[in-house]
Amino acid sequence: MKHLPHLIKTGLLSLAIVVSAVAYPATSSAVDLSVQGGVNAAKGNDQPSNLFGNAGIFSTITNTLLFILGAISVIMIIIGGLRYVISGGDSAAVTAAKNTILYAIVGVIVAILAYAIINFVIGSFTGAPSSSGVSSGV
Repeated sequence: MKHLPHLIKTGLLSLAIVVSAVAYPATSSAVDLSVQGGVNAAKGNDQPSNLFGNAGIFSTITNTLLFILGAISVIMIIIGGLRYVISGGDSAAVTAAKNTILYAIVGVIVAILAYAIINFVIGSFTGAPSSSGVSSGV
């Protein structure tokens, strides 16, 4: 008797699964298993439909972040250069200025590699790079 509520819950859950499987049969011809098909299924009416490509959301976000990172890197290189000039021969200040410049350059290199990896991954999903800057002429 103490297992009766558990059995009722299990029976109702099984009935719900059977009814939903009969009421909504899965049709494989209507299912688009591509990335763009998933995006189209998940997007709302007010969201853009172009996720990949030259005007896609991923490309726009990547280009914006790369621009911001490039601007920050240039500012950090300028700050490092100013710190180097005004160090006055102090070895600790010179080392700190050189490290600032070095880390800014390493940041630019990492950002360029990340951009290349993102383009490779997006290209593998869509069959074309997201934003190469070169028109195909088609």
